[in-house]
Order: sequence, then C-alpha cells, then structure tokens
Amino acid sequence: MFVLPVSRASSRSLAPHFSRAVDRLFDESFDRYVGGSVPGGAVRTPALDVSETDTTYTVALDVPGVAREQLRVTVEGRRIDIETVEPTPPEAAEGALAEAAQAAPAAPATAQTAAPRVLYRERSAARYARSVSLPAEVDQAASQAKFENGVLTLTLAKKVPTGATRLSIG
Repeated sequence: MFVLPVSRASSRSLAPHFSRAVDRLFDESFDRYVGGSVPGGAVRTPALDVSETDTTYTVALDVPGVAREQLRVTVEGRRIDIETVEPTPPEAAEGALAEAAQAAPAAPATAQTAAPRVLYRERSAARYARSVSLPAEVDQAASQAKFENGVLTLTLAKKVPTGATRLSIG
C-alpha cells in the first residue's frame, strides 16, 4: 500500500531533509526573484504527513499564515486537493460597508481613516497548493477537517465498498 503525493517527486536515495530542501528550491518560481508577473506570488507546496488506520486516513499539512476562510479542500474519489484562495479584496469589503451604511439610519458624520500606503514590502501572502492520491476512495460525508495553529488536519474516512458483506465461517 502506498500514498502518492501528486505535486512533487520523491526520491528514497536522498536524505529526507535534503530532498525537501531541493523540492522547495524548485517549487519556488524564478519569477519571484526577478520580479516576474505571477499574480499573488509563487504557489508553495506545504509539507504533509499521511497516516492510516483500518477505517481512516489522516493528512496533516503545514499552512502557516493562512486563515481558515482561505482554505479549500476538494475530495474526488481517491484524490485530495488542498489549496488556498485569495481573501476578499478590500474593495469588495468597502463596497459591502458602504451598502450597510446606506441601509443603516443616519448617524453623525465621522472621519474615515484612509488605508495605509505600503512603502516597502518583503512579506507576501502565502499561497499553497497540494494534491494527494490515496490508496482507497474517501467517504466525504464521514470525513472531517480541523484547522489549528497553522496546521490543517484532515480525517478522511475510507469508503466501504457497497455490496461487500462479511461471511460467517461455520
């Protein structure tokens, strides 16, 4: 039985730490260093751990700096896709606030604070994407997801084949 991480190649001959460092080096786009046109920055491949019991798979991914609302998990058969989506743009949030202000009763005029201008930025919002192909299909209805301290933990129930019955031996 095996687990196949779809988004990166693995090598058993290399030490795990060296292999991860090489993978991350190639995962980061050259455009990031030369100021290319990748919108929102390069997509990172989060580190993951996969374990199993008789009835479930557990997948844990490190996604630091991401809010719960930005995570999207898609389960299709044996394939699990995890990615982050862009947060709501500030313009949309401002539009919603303006609509709420129009609907609310008139209040005394208050000075609105202007959004700060960015003078220098080295940090960017992290974008993550990872796909995993598991040995057996997943029962979406019986599966759970938990996000705590930058770690997304998926408890994925194994799908029981329909029509399978246990025979008693007499």
